Amino acid sequence: MKVLHVITGLGVGGAERQLRLLLRHLPARCDVVTLTNPGAVAEGLRADGVRVRHLGMRGNRDLAAVPRLARLVRHGGYDLVHTHLYRACVHGRTAARLAGTPSVATEHSLGREEIEGRPLTRGTRALYLRTERLGAATVAVSSTVAARLRAWGVPSARIHTVPNGIDASAFRFDGGRRRAARALLGLPGDAFVVGGVGRLVPGKRFDATVRAVADLPGAWLLLAGDGPEAGALRALAARLGVADRVRFAGECGEGAAPDVPAVLAAMDVFVSASREESFGLAVVEALAAGLPVVHGACPAVEDLPSGQAPEGAVRLRSPTDPAAELTAVLRRHLAHGPRRLPVPRALDHYDIRLSGRRLMDVYAHALGGPAPAPFVPPAPSVPAAPAEPYIPSDLYAPSCPPAPSIRRAHR
Repeated sequence: MKVLHVITGLGVGGAERQLRLLLRHLPARCDVVTLTNPGAVAEGLRADGVRVRHLGMRGNRDLAAVPRLARLVRHGGYDLVHTHLYRACVHGRTAARLAGTPSVATEHSLGREEIEGRPLTRGTRALYLRTERLGAATVAVSSTVAARLRAWGVPSARIHTVPNGIDASAFRFDGGRRRAARALLGLPGDAFVVGGVGRLVPGKRFDATVRAVADLPGAWLLLAGDGPEAGALRALAARLGVADRVRFAGECGEGAAPDVPAVLAAMDVFVSASREESFGLAVVEALAAGLPVVHGACPAVEDLPSGQAPEGAVRLRSPTDPAAELTAVLRRHLAHGPRRLPVPRALDHYDIRLSGRRLMDVYAHALGGPAPAPFVPPAPSVPAAPAEPYIPSDLYAPSCPPAPSIRRAHR
């Protein structure tokens, strides 16, 4: 099977990183077209041996991009087109229909009131629904997103849930990685570090984490990611007098910045205070790293069957400003000191290999095969036991030279 993946852009983001990981585990010949911004993930895909093309779309009104994409689909001899993110889904479904090729779309970022961090409007919704029917199927990355699509009016028979996945082994705690990341980022070896990973946008509510750490003199804060709120968050840290205890790592894996597993290794507790999410990939990765997690909206945790919720995850309940509640939770973590938790067995069904197999079933259905069985989160492979925190022997080890997994800028 030959598949063309079409995505809005390939800068560093959850959907973009998920696409790269998925292609490593998808038993199909895959090429990628990015409408705009062939950024760091495009470079990573090429390093993996994936062919990446930049369509050079100049904006939403660049309607000439659609026939260009249709010609590319037709001439490439693709069996299927798979689109990712709103703009690529709208234009990619249309181009695939013009080329006479079946298409599947993954909905990565549909919230209750936002899509890809932007407010949902009647026009946005109407355009989505008009083009959704041009494809063969729509993939939801969580049961929560599937429910939102049904509420929009997408027929249930067209919706298939394929949760995002991770390679949990990549996040296993490593003391050398921790020491190297802390040395690289200027974090003391014995500091208690609160952390967050994601795009720096208002909906992620990183400002609440800055405020909480400002009220905890013994804590440091590490934020990894970039976005329009970066300047405001730096200014807030300075205004609260905690700029010397806050580190902004930038985009993970870019230039001198450590990658995501290294950043997580450097942390002692992970915070994701998001107002709304479509999945919560960063939370799943943090749990795989053995971190205690404090989270806001997170379908990856909330959609789990009763009794399978990770014991290391604490849900924030404040609907507006969670800073006070977050401060209280972090104060308790600070009092207990650094620790690592066993990886929750509930993460078994967020294995990227399962995601790949499930997606291949959707592809087969789009090409005329039977519909995949409805998604049901499987039980853990072994009955879950209470999570017993532990302190790795090298958690407090002295500094050492950076481990090979830490990426430094080329000199």
